[in-house]
Amino acid sequence: MKPFLTVFLLFVLNLSFSQKKADKSTEQKIDNYIKEVIAINEIPGVALAVIKDGKIVYEKYFGKASIEDNKAVDKNTAFKIFSTTKLITNVGIFQLIEQGKLSLEDPISKYLENTPIEWQDVKIKNFLSHSSGLPDIIRFQEIPTTAPLAEKIALLSKKPMDFTTGNQYRYNQTNYLFLAKIVEKITGFTFEDYILQNQFSSIKSGVYFSSNFGEAIPNSAFRYNYNDQTRKYVKNTSNFGTDTHSANGLNISLQNFIYWNENLDKDIYLQKEIKYEMWKSFPFANNTDRFAFGWEIVPVNKVLSYGFTGGNETAFRKFIDRDLTIIFLSNGHKYSNLYVQSQVINHVASIVDKTLTDDFLLAGEKVNQVFLKPNIAKAKENYLAIKKNHPDWDFEYRLNVIGYSLLDHGRLNDGLKVFELNAKENPKSGNAFDSLADGYFRNNQLTLSKENYQKALALSPDNNNAKEMLEKINKMLAK
Repeated sequence: MKPFLTVFLLFVLNLSFSQKKADKSTEQKIDNYIKEVIAINEIPGVALAVIKDGKIVYEKYFGKASIEDNKAVDKNTAFKIFSTTKLITNVGIFQLIEQGKLSLEDPISKYLENTPIEWQDVKIKNFLSHSSGLPDIIRFQEIPTTAPLAEKIALLSKKPMDFTTGNQYRYNQTNYLFLAKIVEKITGFTFEDYILQNQFSSIKSGVYFSSNFGEAIPNSAFRYNYNDQTRKYVKNTSNFGTDTHSANGLNISLQNFIYWNENLDKDIYLQKEIKYEMWKSFPFANNTDRFAFGWEIVPVNKVLSYGFTGGNETAFRKFIDRDLTIIFLSNGHKYSNLYVQSQVINHVASIVDKTLTDDFLLAGEKVNQVFLKPNIAKAKENYLAIKKNHPDWDFEYRLNVIGYSLLDHGRLNDGLKVFELNAKENPKSGNAFDSLADGYFRNNQLTLSKENYQKALALSPDNNNAKEMLEKINKMLAK
């Protein structure tokens, strides 16, 4: 063998070995990380996939799909993906746009009858961008989930608009109710059949629509809620009805979600030009909000990513410029308001691609994790050390959410310590003092609660909650 050829072959072999070693190292890092997330948040079951440069570089399953039956999560497990369903609905809408059957500029009155004059400026683009300003149907208990569309429109039309159409972003389930009905009017199919035929036609199992969380279907993962009294998970049996299928009704296995992403990447569902139109930022009139046409826009270390989350349990995100997609599916976690699903996406992205390491986001996740552990003093030290190195980083909202998470899970004293820290760190925030006052009230420390509600009101004179609570506390103290 010629010397040059020998050297070349050795180089190729070494490169191959190094690549495998690097891949194995990345896999191990993700393994270690996701197991820690599961342990801290006490998540029953998880499925996670990472697709890089068109290849599946990570696909694993953890925990239980059914606690009662001791059934493990596996490749056949269909997870309820909640509001992440909206991404599939968005693609369905843009398929109709690509076919010329629908336009972003079409007004609501073109497809829905008896809509009030106040709604006349609402267009398809406003539904997708949550800029419609329509009243949100889930706020009104007097509107039955089983009511026919005409009745829902009649009842909603009596409610005031939330804001001028196009002015701002406000998440709203009415938007997706109407999108589904428009799909049905244009296609002649039920919304469910339209989506399944146009995006999952070759799939025989592991994809179906149901917003009935208590419905037992083979290979499905139940949604679990944590009970603080029993310290155990219980099945969620909520039933939101078929009219919410476009917003929260898809159940899908991780492998089928990977298949969906592959078809999206290969321009099978949509032409590239149309797909990129879907990811453009909507021009809100307030010039501050940022959201695409049905897709959340998330900057990670100044790199934009696109996706959505659902039920505080699932997340799908694409880093288009990095050819990276991450899918996270779970079926419950103890601290349901800490946005674990988004943190997982951000953290895994940093493991796979170092350019996506966002120190602020990772530090915020670390703050969460340490405060959830029993040693509150150590958690405070960790937080103060981070702030010392980065005094410009703002964790006010995060500390507020952590405080309430601890309060809601029986750690009243720990939650109060977090609120006290937040008020000290943010002495000009009326909200920080309002939360601290609420914590003292829950702990029956009425005098301290009153003092802090007064501070909250002084900082935020329009705080009606503080006014009501002060009146309530004064009556209690008078007794």
